[in-house]
Amino acid sequence: MTAPGLVAALLADTGDEEWLARVPRRLDTFLSALPAPVRAGVAAAATAVDAYAVLHSGRRLAALTPEERETVLDSLAARPGLVPALDLLKVPVLLAAATERTPVPPAPAVPDDPPLDCTPAEEWPARASADAVVVGSGAGGAVAARTLARAGLSVVVLEEGEHHTTASFGRRAPLDRFTDLYRDGGATAALGNPPLLLPVGRAVGGTTVVNSGTCYRTPDHVLDRWSSRHGFHLADGLAARLDEIERTLRVATQPLDVLGTNGLLALAGAEQLGWRAGPLRRNAPGCKGSCQCVVGCPTGAKQSVQLSVLPDACAHGARIVTGARVLRILLDHDRPGLPRAAGIRARRTDGSELEILSPLVVTAAGALQTPPLLRRSGLGGHPRLGRNLSVHPATSVAGRFTEPVTSWEGVLQSTGVEELHDRGILIEATASPPGMSSFVLPGLGRCLRRELEGADRLAILGAMIADRPAGRVLGRDRTLVRYSLDPRDGGRLMTAVRAMGRILFAAGAHEVLTGIPKAPRARTLAQLDALLTGITPRDLHLSAFHPTGTVAAGSDPQRAPADAEGWLRGVDGVLVADASVLPSCPEVNPQLSIMAAALAVTENYLAGDASSRTSTAA
Repeated sequence: MTAPGLVAALLADTGDEEWLARVPRRLDTFLSALPAPVRAGVAAAATAVDAYAVLHSGRRLAALTPEERETVLDSLAARPGLVPALDLLKVPVLLAAATERTPVPPAPAVPDDPPLDCTPAEEWPARASADAVVVGSGAGGAVAARTLARAGLSVVVLEEGEHHTTASFGRRAPLDRFTDLYRDGGATAALGNPPLLLPVGRAVGGTTVVNSGTCYRTPDHVLDRWSSRHGFHLADGLAARLDEIERTLRVATQPLDVLGTNGLLALAGAEQLGWRAGPLRRNAPGCKGSCQCVVGCPTGAKQSVQLSVLPDACAHGARIVTGARVLRILLDHDRPGLPRAAGIRARRTDGSELEILSPLVVTAAGALQTPPLLRRSGLGGHPRLGRNLSVHPATSVAGRFTEPVTSWEGVLQSTGVEELHDRGILIEATASPPGMSSFVLPGLGRCLRRELEGADRLAILGAMIADRPAGRVLGRDRTLVRYSLDPRDGGRLMTAVRAMGRILFAAGAHEVLTGIPKAPRARTLAQLDALLTGITPRDLHLSAFHPTGTVAAGSDPQRAPADAEGWLRGVDGVLVADASVLPSCPEVNPQLSIMAAALAVTENYLAGDASSRTSTAA
């Protein structure tokens, strides 16, 4: 069992609560699903704290009394350089603790999901053929598959993850689903200063299964920029395609009756300040407010693409192969000019391989996975491939209220505050299942335990910024993400923290928790401003959720790895139809933007002579 003494110390376990005794086992289960380097890091940190306890008291943490463990933690916390590391160590412990302390009741029975033609890779033949192969079943891949299948092409979709049903979501605890539905158990990160947690989905439906359901249209000025500055002229027709995607996903403004107290407080604070705000538009008709969007909607209300787009693709003949990691795009070099796509080779979970031959390959593995796939295929020669990465860096702030908020009852992402959106800052009231928020409670030991027990009185806001494309995706077999926060973007994040504090105080909070270890709490707006004076953006606890732009489309062959119609340069027969094709940061939650771009790319392909389509010059 992983460091029960450390868990007892962090959560001030005095033996008085039965749920605390279950946390170490829950933590072990969670950690077992994470990549080996992450597990090793947690184990090393736990060992280091235990070693410090031996030096400090002569005994390991597990052998100390609660009071002695508290003394050890106080001594560690007195060393400012160790506080950020201790904060990171708290994250998995809080996930496990909140799951045991506040279990989410099973969802009621739900109707069966629309049928999908899914075949596990182990049951798929070693050699097959199709008119088109789509790599990835998320927002872009689903739309590409549907568009091509509707046109009469035989389409096969390859998905590395598995198919999960709505009924299965309701039967399992949120944390158990978390490790299944996210790549690397949600531990994907961008290395930099500061590092960013960057979780992405891996399942039939991709990240749409685990996003918030928020559906912003691409702003007009972003579409204009994509067309005029980058030469991605398909953006000129995205408005009509956004309309179509909204109809498909049944997008509508979220009604107030299930908004939840968290969202209502954000509305109240914005109203007091005279700021523009309102309930968000979402693809969740009939939402029950279960606040579990990020681990698979247990009621089937959220219209993720495995419920809304892929069933139509399958009804028109598309087939989905699950548990298949695409190793490379096969190329035909026995012809004049550029090599041509000839299909894909994929690996099953048992290690065996399969091939699907096809003259058209649509890459829709996402902005973090498409560049490594192209490198593995010998198609990584463009100097900008993997660059141009935007991620919407985000941070959270919490407000403590006198009355219960119970933020995990209601819509997960409920209210948008757009007062600062023209400055690149979008604020959204964002709750989560217990313990899964990107906001980290302050303190250690007894202090952290009090915060955990009082979490039902916290309202949480998150802010994301429209960032400069300052990241890069490296690697072939495993993805390595690097991201350096631009100073301008750091200033936006600090502005966002102040703005969220203002909203919460205006809504009646008597204390604001910043999530910043150096300056964790303020009781007045003046105190918050004073605290933030000595803080830099690198002191913030940051996460990100929307990677885009790593195979950007555009007219300049020197800057854009894909041409203005989404064809990958340097090869014939490879279309890019996922978040990587977006030329720059979309400045809003990007699902609609990705889906509309995929629709534009594939419709443009169908409008031409498919048999003679070629990419532009290498």
